[in-house]
Amino acid sequence: MLTVPTANAALDQWLEYLLSIHPSEIDMGLTRVSKVAQRLGLLDLRPATVVTVGGTNGKGTTCAMLENILRLSGLTVGVYSSPHMLNYNERVRINGNDASDSALVAAFEQIETARGDISLTFFEYATLTGLMLFKAAKLDVIILEVGLGGRLDATNMIDADISVVTSVDLDHESYLGNTRELVGREKAGIFRQGRPAIVGEPNLPHTVNDVANDVGAILYRVGKEFSYQVHGNLWDFQGQVLKLRDLALPSLPLPNAATVLAVIEQGWPDIAPGIIAKGISTARLTGRLERVNEQPLILLDVAHNPHAARFLAQQLKPIVTGKRVFALCGMLKDKDIAGVLPVIDPLIDAWYLVSLHGERGASASQLHQTLAPEANAVEFEQIDAAWSALKAQIQPDDVVIVFGSFYTVAGFKSLFKQDVSFV
Repeated sequence: MLTVPTANAALDQWLEYLLSIHPSEIDMGLTRVSKVAQRLGLLDLRPATVVTVGGTNGKGTTCAMLENILRLSGLTVGVYSSPHMLNYNERVRINGNDASDSALVAAFEQIETARGDISLTFFEYATLTGLMLFKAAKLDVIILEVGLGGRLDATNMIDADISVVTSVDLDHESYLGNTRELVGREKAGIFRQGRPAIVGEPNLPHTVNDVANDVGAILYRVGKEFSYQVHGNLWDFQGQVLKLRDLALPSLPLPNAATVLAVIEQGWPDIAPGIIAKGISTARLTGRLERVNEQPLILLDVAHNPHAARFLAQQLKPIVTGKRVFALCGMLKDKDIAGVLPVIDPLIDAWYLVSLHGERGASASQLHQTLAPEANAVEFEQIDAAWSALKAQIQPDDVVIVFGSFYTVAGFKSLFKQDVSFV
């Protein structure tokens, strides 16, 4: 029998409890979570404007740039995202600050009372918590990052004022389907009648258009209703009203920056161009080509599917030319490992492959099998052992890329923070 944490229990106790109360980590569907949200009065978040961001890749960077612009313009903003990198608190951010332990625990206690005998997943609990804290804060804008898919994701119990699909590619195939058409249909499930549906995927599966037509959403597509061009180190954006010239290239992916400007055009067209430009160029996000050390250069990236791997390879090429490159990689077995590692392999001199533990983790030897026989690769059971071995090999001019999963990047980050040899 699982015992509910006592009043004012520590956040860690609650998280342990929440991980254990539902039989499966992922349980798609809105019936259970919507019922609890209704009991808590969370299904209507007005007068806040709600932006729901879905897509295969680029959700986090899109949310970060949008949040940055809106906050610079003076609006109050809440962002719900997942998974977290180091602390659970990162999942609920209000005006740039992660939620406190006490605020999260107070929300958990209310949800636990309200749910009665309704079983909730860890993610559903997190979503309800975010909505509770956002509603209490009386925010101008609430940005919800879809966890998985869209149509059946817990965030989709809220009717978004503006929906965003950043990209459409294969990922989570056992849940979303094994074609881009099937994935597109799931992603487009967040569209709403008469409201803007902004799509940053240039190679759009017809199913996204089909869903928009069926529900009566107003499509704004890259290459159609909005576009962007790069010239030198600058870029231009053309929307239906908003036209910006000579913007500085962002450190985050440009396709997502253009998608964000399409969102701004639909929701907040009066924000000054200078604030928009600053918001795009100064936005950052942990785990997206994040530099944690300069000599040697150590980069972290959560790329874990072929679309993200192709983008990562493209970003890495100019950085690693003429240098020795080491990869530290661990992945989940439900990802397309064979579609990821060979994309990065041409840039890598030596692979340090790590097993991820838990039911979804892939072993180092499973990763190894997807590399060419001549690849220089070593297998490790633990990330600390891999890092110790790698550290002994690297010189100041080398480059290290740590990637493959949020778990890998988060594990490395906490390890690196404690590494006195790099302080």
